[in-house]
Amino acid sequence: MRGWGISVLVLLVLGGQAYTLFQPGQRAYVLGLTMLVLDITGLVACLRAARRGDALLWRMLALGRLCAIVTFVLLAAEGALRIPELWWIGVTVRLGAFGFFAFGVLFAPAQRLEGRVRAAFFAETLSVVAGGFMVVWYFVINPIIAGTPPSLSWIGYIGYPIGDLLMLLAVAVTLLRGAIGRPTGPLALLVAGMALYLTGDALWSGIETQSSMLVSSPYANFLIAVGGLLMTIAPMLARAPRPQPDRPTRPDLRWSTHLPVAAMVIGGTLMVVVTIKENDMLPWGGLVLGLITMAAAITVRQVISLRESRDRIVTDALTGLANRTGLDEAIGRARRRREPYALLLVDLDGFKLINDAYGHAAGDTVLTEFAHHLRSVVRTGDVAARIGGDEFAVLLTEVTGVEQAGAVAQRVLTMAAANPVRLGEDSLPIRASIGLTLGSEDDTPKELLRRADVAMYQVKRAATHGWQAYDPAMTDRRAEDAALSDDLEKALQRDELYVLYQPIIDLEAGRPVAVEALVRWSHPTRGIVSPVQFIPIAERSGAVTGIGLFVLEQACRQLAAWDSLRYVSVNLSPRQLQEPTLVHDVLGILRRTGVAPSSLVLEVTESAIVDQSAIAVLATLRGHGIRIAVDDFGTGYSSLHYLTRLPVDILKIDRSFVAELNGTPEGSAITEAVIRLSHVLHLATIAEGIETPSQAAELRALGCTTGQGFLYARPTPAADLDLVELEYAVRQH
Repeated sequence: MRGWGISVLVLLVLGGQAYTLFQPGQRAYVLGLTMLVLDITGLVACLRAARRGDALLWRMLALGRLCAIVTFVLLAAEGALRIPELWWIGVTVRLGAFGFFAFGVLFAPAQRLEGRVRAAFFAETLSVVAGGFMVVWYFVINPIIAGTPPSLSWIGYIGYPIGDLLMLLAVAVTLLRGAIGRPTGPLALLVAGMALYLTGDALWSGIETQSSMLVSSPYANFLIAVGGLLMTIAPMLARAPRPQPDRPTRPDLRWSTHLPVAAMVIGGTLMVVVTIKENDMLPWGGLVLGLITMAAAITVRQVISLRESRDRIVTDALTGLANRTGLDEAIGRARRRREPYALLLVDLDGFKLINDAYGHAAGDTVLTEFAHHLRSVVRTGDVAARIGGDEFAVLLTEVTGVEQAGAVAQRVLTMAAANPVRLGEDSLPIRASIGLTLGSEDDTPKELLRRADVAMYQVKRAATHGWQAYDPAMTDRRAEDAALSDDLEKALQRDELYVLYQPIIDLEAGRPVAVEALVRWSHPTRGIVSPVQFIPIAERSGAVTGIGLFVLEQACRQLAAWDSLRYVSVNLSPRQLQEPTLVHDVLGILRRTGVAPSSLVLEVTESAIVDQSAIAVLATLRGHGIRIAVDDFGTGYSSLHYLTRLPVDILKIDRSFVAELNGTPEGSAITEAVIRLSHVLHLATIAEGIETPSQAAELRALGCTTGQGFLYARPTPAADLDLVELEYAVRQH
């Protein structure tokens, strides 16, 4: 029904204008009847739109349309009855219509302006209105003042141009405040209609003033008719307004910010034309030319400065990517355009270790290299941003599903892994955790980042260096982890931590030769908390230092009770390696427990030994006779060149490689390579995660003589670990 009504109005306006091309003497009558129909329809449409939302805007416009209808009736009555008072009343009411139109649009929802931004807005608005005033003054007001003595007739002759300026003020304010988010919305049509209407009305007034030929311009008629049509269609398309975001966004119609410059150009051009036309070249020609040149030069400089300032505002200085402000604006544009989009939140894993190990300059190199490769992965229309220290975000447009966004996330991960960063002689692969979420036009940047962060945190906790899409069923674990961290600080004092031991078996002799000490936590309300859950928390909070020393002392005391074992193996965290008292603490525990340094193996992960200071600490410990093992070898940061310089005695083959052993060359390729490498470097090997006799047999055939896994024993309390019985069970395998 609404579409049918709009079509009828369009045909009415275009048909009437086409008719006047053949009957120019009927232009005034056709325009009057056309505007009457549009005003009546517009009045009804505005009243209906007011019930759907933005009531003040549409009610003010309804009053303006009502004034226009009353004006038509009064002027028609004056023409029929010849009562001069009706003309004056009609003109006065007509001026009221201008006021209602202008003030209605001024109440349109827009950005909140404060401080300097508000002052700049007023200056821009004033420049636009001043440019319009110069045109109206020269073509309309000046001829009236110069050609006729002061009289009441000035109310109509000057009042209409002043009304046009008032509408121009409303149009400028609306555009410069950013009230229009989309060029096809109802408010955009309304403002466009007002702009056409005031242009046509000013042209009409100029023609009337210059030649007293009211119907001589088809252009003025056409502009007024089309402007009235758009002002009528606008309320017909109005819907209930959407909630405004917490923070204002810049208008999507970027050309609107150039209105002040356009107004200055129009004003300057008019000054030149008038100076030449009025033959006032001396002395005004040179003065006007100089003034215009200065104004143009200042404007160009200001435009350049504004663009430079904007670049600084929306661009990250280190990487050249967008920053948080630039990302927010990009999200705002996608929302206003109602296009499907998604957000990736990328966090570099282990960046703090790299930063601490190599310095902040090296950290900056990693960030810039990653940013360069990230920019190469995303499409031209997408926006890559750095929004924090080692946090990046990618806004993907025209993305309709998780599969598409996930494919981009996987490309980012693959790109990072395939482009290690060279830092001196070392080559460090970059790994990341990515959370992604699909967006809608109702989402704020803050909400999008929150969801993506929740998804990314799931990846971080799992330590998979992968990506995860947000699911509403996901729980934000950060608060839970914070509570767990608080409990962990008190766990040692409450004797909630205890140590289990997993035997390490000589695969040739079939007997246990050592044990690995593994910490567990029995929480008073949560029960047994997995080390996968609490160790990363302890690492972040620093509690891992105390926990590590506790496990080391318990393990050394227990080793003294097992005469048949050669050594005990204890994990050392990256955080412990940063402690300046670590060597002193470890040696103190050995002295107190009476354990020889050669009977202790400290296990470290590959990611923990990228730090040069950590390597120095390990070398000192090794110098005291303590052996060093690299845990989960092959899954972290080590390169072959790097491995030759490490103070290492043992390589522990990761369980993921052992799980691939299936009797085929392909299944044993990585494990065999690690074993051969250890032989060349004169290092011992320990296979982790042995679960089947066939895996144990294949490891022996490949030259690995030591291993551990569920095939032999699960982590067990010391009191329950019978080494004699275990040796018998192993030999049965």
